[in-house]
Amino acid sequence: MLARLLTGVGLPMTAEESVEAFMGRSWKTVEAHAEAALGRPLPEGFRRRYLDEMFAAFEHELRPVPGVIEALAAIELPACVASSGSHEKMRFTLGHVGLYERFEGRIFSATEVEHGKPAPDLFLHAAARMGWDPAECAVVEDSPAGVEAALAAGMTALGYAGWTPAERLDGARVFADMAELPALLQSPPS
Repeated sequence: MLARLLTGVGLPMTAEESVEAFMGRSWKTVEAHAEAALGRPLPEGFRRRYLDEMFAAFEHELRPVPGVIEALAAIELPACVASSGSHEKMRFTLGHVGLYERFEGRIFSATEVEHGKPAPDLFLHAAARMGWDPAECAVVEDSPAGVEAALAAGMTALGYAGWTPAERLDGARVFADMAELPALLQSPPS
């Protein structure tokens, strides 16, 4: 969707290029990239049009990652969500898949910090708000930018290779099945 909309305003991009450039990154990254490439800001209302189209598609297509509900039920450690997405997006996506209530009050957005992923700001912010030492935190990520941010924050990075090729999650303890997650969180890094 983002690739199609960017193409429509004069920035030709494939879906694969969009994922490569923006997966795991904040909206500020999209705006900065587009402005640099176009030599002008995105048109008025572009972000709202993108969100409206994305939410409409999510309404019909979004499902939880296979096995994540069961994995979360098996994890007894304190947890939060720290996402590059806006609070509006997370309310919709987490709510749609039945996970919003599980994390309510413990949901942090890149909109709350100056620098989004791959900078460590978001993860450090979440750890501070939760009262945790970053060195005692683990981050579950599916994007290279997120893994880089977790490592820069001094946290253990667990890379979910459900959609992202494992080799792109460099530096993370990579897993491909959510059923593996509870045990990974209980075992020390190697």
